[in-house]
Amino acid sequence: MIKSTINTILTYALLFSWNNVSAADITMKITKRYLNFPISQKEERKMMKLGASGEEERSFKIRLTGGAPEYWVFTDMTAYKGKTIKISYEGDQAGLNKIYQDDKIAGQDSLYQEYNRPQFHFTTRRGWVNDPNGLIFYEGEYHLFYQHNPYEKEWENMSWGHAISKDLIHWEELSVALHPDKLGTMFSGSAVIDYDNTSGFGKPGIPAMVAAYTVDNPDRQIQCIAYSLDKGRTWVKYAKNPVINSKEKWNSKDTRDPRVFWYQPGQHWVMVLNERDGHSIYTSGNLKDWKYESHTTGFWECPDLFELPVDDDPNHTKWVMYGASNTYMIGSFDGKRFTPEGGKYYFSAGTIYAAQTYSNIPPADGRRIQLGWGRIAHPGMPFNGMMLLPTELKLRTTRNGPRLFSNPIRETVQLFEPVKKWNNLTSGDANQRMKEFYNASCLRIKTTFKLSHATDAGFNLFGQRIVGYDMNFNLLNGLFYSPEDMTSMELTADIYIDNTSIEVFIDGGAYSYSMERKPELNNQEGFHFWGNNIDIKNLEVFTVKSIWNNR
Repeated sequence: MIKSTINTILTYALLFSWNNVSAADITMKITKRYLNFPISQKEERKMMKLGASGEEERSFKIRLTGGAPEYWVFTDMTAYKGKTIKISYEGDQAGLNKIYQDDKIAGQDSLYQEYNRPQFHFTTRRGWVNDPNGLIFYEGEYHLFYQHNPYEKEWENMSWGHAISKDLIHWEELSVALHPDKLGTMFSGSAVIDYDNTSGFGKPGIPAMVAAYTVDNPDRQIQCIAYSLDKGRTWVKYAKNPVINSKEKWNSKDTRDPRVFWYQPGQHWVMVLNERDGHSIYTSGNLKDWKYESHTTGFWECPDLFELPVDDDPNHTKWVMYGASNTYMIGSFDGKRFTPEGGKYYFSAGTIYAAQTYSNIPPADGRRIQLGWGRIAHPGMPFNGMMLLPTELKLRTTRNGPRLFSNPIRETVQLFEPVKKWNNLTSGDANQRMKEFYNASCLRIKTTFKLSHATDAGFNLFGQRIVGYDMNFNLLNGLFYSPEDMTSMELTADIYIDNTSIEVFIDGGAYSYSMERKPELNNQEGFHFWGNNIDIKNLEVFTVKSIWNNR
């Protein structure tokens, strides 16, 4: 995940010097669900505190404006309903006076209809989004927690945002799950269901959902846990946090992003934790007391570790260790040590970062579903960042051994309606047929094209290269890619175009990449196949349904 050490230090310098600052403040009795705040990116960040007497305050930095707001953000005040709160602010009183209560967020009437709102990818209502956290399925709900700044569309105030879905396609955003506290801000982590109540957090008939997360402060990064007994709606932080403080062991602040899972053969919990130059393995019997076991170098941030069958054969499995940059190793795992069988590989590139896989998927389903952060901006919008399409990961045998493949999950099919299909076209014919779709904001396109006399060919949208394949140097949009058949002159692409993003899955998921949608100014060519005498073997176009239509 993107972390700014300077910003973090400044945040805590402001927090700890608060008592020496002359601040404006107001009090109000909370009668509505939300507080709405006017924001301008032109304003400097200033510290704000809000809370009721005798309760832990929320402290955060905010670009509050007393002038004309560029956009509004909000915070859910359900926990304070009926109480009188005090809001203290380091900045100008004029901004405080514009804060107001309502049962709607400012701009709710146009929510999900904004001109640069992605229509089939998750985005937050307001604010910044990065790493997915705590991906878990429980009692019919897929939970998506994520790194979130609720108070601005840039990185700051790291909290755990929260959304739920029945199908990983249509999302309902809930209140922020984990706010910054006196230990620091909430960095990335994972979640498990403690069915056997090893932690003691559960109640009869109610297993605890336990989150493991990193807390960041200027001096160190520590690992903490929290639990929920109401399916992730409210959380209690463990009173004896942190559960791991490994700065002294590594002489490094970079110890973060705990990935926890239950290792059935050993009957213990495993934590994969990124520490300095790679991923460490810790074990525990109760989620509270952890023992260091081993370390694998060569990874940076947001670890994942999971077992997959090769070619869907449950009797032939391999373990995959994964890092934030989408590189992975294949090997074996004995509950304490991961042993790689070879080097690092990649199967996905572009805007994707810090992808994680879902825990607690029912055995009858058995899929390994991954969700990644799309580092994509949405110009003019009061939100930033997005989640890419959820994909199913599989290990398939290739000429080089088992490798990861990735394709959008089957639930995405409901969003796409086939409207046109052609076979055996020249590039000129294909370009002519695609003219009717020039102005479509969202599309899915499937195509297979064959290089005949060309060594370099591809497919553009208003000058932006969606697919560019160089057979001479085996480069696909600038990165090395060799088809399974090394002499193949064919390339298959499954292309997903949203308002602000493009995702491409090559040759049945052997390789995928994502990009921000950036058409060239004044380019009028629309969809355009290029390359010397290439053949378009098939071309299929799908229209797209918005995931927000029922909002």
